[in-house]
Amino acid sequence: MRILRRVLALLLLTLLAGVALLLYFIANPNLPKFEQPTQLHYLEQWSPEARQSYYYTPQGTQVKGLQYDWFTALELPFSTDKFARPEYLARFGFLTDPQQQASAANPGNLPVGFARHGDPETAVQYLDISCAACHTGELRYQGQAVRIDGGAALHSLASTVPTLRGGSFGQALGMSMAFTYYNPLKFKRFAKTVLGAQYPKGRDELRGEFKTVLERMLGQAWNDTHRGLYPTEEGFGRTDAFGRIANSVFGDVLDASNYHVANAPVSYPHLWDIWKFDWVQWNASAMQPMARNIGEALGVGAPLQLLQNNGEPVSEADRYAAGIRLRDLDSLETTLRQLQPPRWPQAVLGKIDLQRASQGRALFSENCAYCHAPSVTPKADRLAAGRDPEWHLRLVPTRIIGTDPTAADNIADHRFDLRKLNWSKTELGKLNVKLIGGSLDEVDFASISSAKGLAYITAYVEQRAYKEAGIGAAEQARMNGYGLSIGVQEKRGYKARPLHGIWATPPFLHNGSVPNLFQLLSPVAERSPQFWVGNFEYDPQQAGFVSSQFDGGFLLDTQLTGNSNRGHEFRDGCRQDGVIGRALAPDERLALIEYLKVMGDSALERQLSSVEARVWNAGPNCPQ
Repeated sequence: MRILRRVLALLLLTLLAGVALLLYFIANPNLPKFEQPTQLHYLEQWSPEARQSYYYTPQGTQVKGLQYDWFTALELPFSTDKFARPEYLARFGFLTDPQQQASAANPGNLPVGFARHGDPETAVQYLDISCAACHTGELRYQGQAVRIDGGAALHSLASTVPTLRGGSFGQALGMSMAFTYYNPLKFKRFAKTVLGAQYPKGRDELRGEFKTVLERMLGQAWNDTHRGLYPTEEGFGRTDAFGRIANSVFGDVLDASNYHVANAPVSYPHLWDIWKFDWVQWNASAMQPMARNIGEALGVGAPLQLLQNNGEPVSEADRYAAGIRLRDLDSLETTLRQLQPPRWPQAVLGKIDLQRASQGRALFSENCAYCHAPSVTPKADRLAAGRDPEWHLRLVPTRIIGTDPTAADNIADHRFDLRKLNWSKTELGKLNVKLIGGSLDEVDFASISSAKGLAYITAYVEQRAYKEAGIGAAEQARMNGYGLSIGVQEKRGYKARPLHGIWATPPFLHNGSVPNLFQLLSPVAERSPQFWVGNFEYDPQQAGFVSSQFDGGFLLDTQLTGNSNRGHEFRDGCRQDGVIGRALAPDERLALIEYLKVMGDSALERQLSSVEARVWNAGPNCPQ
């Protein structure tokens, strides 16, 4: 018996040690060291006022109901240092300014995209993660930093699945909240900070409200982990946006049977010139700007009520209450129309080689313009008559471009059961939704695609929000974007967007699987099968982030589902299986990169010399 007790005691101690070790590593995420740049350069993409409006205008999102003052009062798990210190949040890849100070728009002195909004009924101020958090980039070179407004973020935000290596903002936030709740000394300091002179009055109520939010966060982590929803780790600068939105709306809010494995992380696309595009999203699945922005806000956590509290469907007249902020979304969209592509900062990243760039312009005409040169739609053929210019973007099927098809396939193939919503086709026919390549008659509520399902939900959310705000038809048409309907199409392909400022948006391809432009212009055999992500240090020659191993980095493995670096390949031989152009010699690749640094900068373009371009040809389409 004594031996058995000792064995059990040993097992218990081992278990406790294991749990303690697990908590330690989860609460101490493996993050890159942050070194403050000596100088931060803002490019002349728009006015300082537009920039600040973009950075801190809320959308109506919430982090599981986390209040703004709670977030700024949280401590790190094993110290009294504040979790929301800019220098700590910067380690997750969030962007700060060495000179920034608290302001009316940013009272907590938080990074770009950390906004706040007040509940109109309770006046409670919530933490609001805005589009700027994911669509603002930065490059660092020799101690200096260049801000890329509207560029691709390089943060570790999205993951809800805990890992021993850590690195995720959500995981670290959850641990800080857990340690605050379960450590009496921490919670006392937290409550005093939040309640101020009112302390200790309200302490117990605060503890109860805090517990509710903590349980939501831990519940989400448990749900996503034990269901295995996100098997392909996203790491820095990526998220499976479509998969997470679908799981959030159709699974979390509606029915657990609707969960699907989301294994197709994508990079955050850059935002300059998007107001000119005929279709947006990587797979060109969305048309109306307001609907796209509402969908993004819902995906990031804007509250949405699809069913009544008793689980019954909501009547047609009351669909659907959501936390989105229409006027702020419209303000963000309008402000983004002012955003210009970034121009290569020669004083920081080095002088342009004009001779090489001149050669590169000819190579661009031969090899890239067919897909990537903007195609201005004639006025009579525009989707939006009032949009000038309107650019038609070529949508390249995955069987031709050869890049990882998982994101496009998931959107086309995943189906959801929405019968609990009690929709009828007669009701849906009244909505401002336009199905391209399909009809409402073909829609099956027991098996509807994510794109169509979200289109109709968004239409109801939009309609109710406009009604509650007292916004009339004419203003609605303007705010929607040029009077456009909520257009939706489902294609197994990705759009080829114009390449102005592309040098500022590594890593490349829709899934961020190629570290720099030089490798993107190379045969697949010469691309890195694995590389490290999370380092902001920029390589001006190859136009990408430095991708060698470093402490706290994320190893991106292109052999995993959703991570393939194949396709968009320049290689001699048959034009099939993702080979889209002839082989480019290393000097040609560098010349093409040099021109991409110049593209869109009219002053530099005028300095280029004339180099005759070869005529583009489709190449041999060899038989199978």
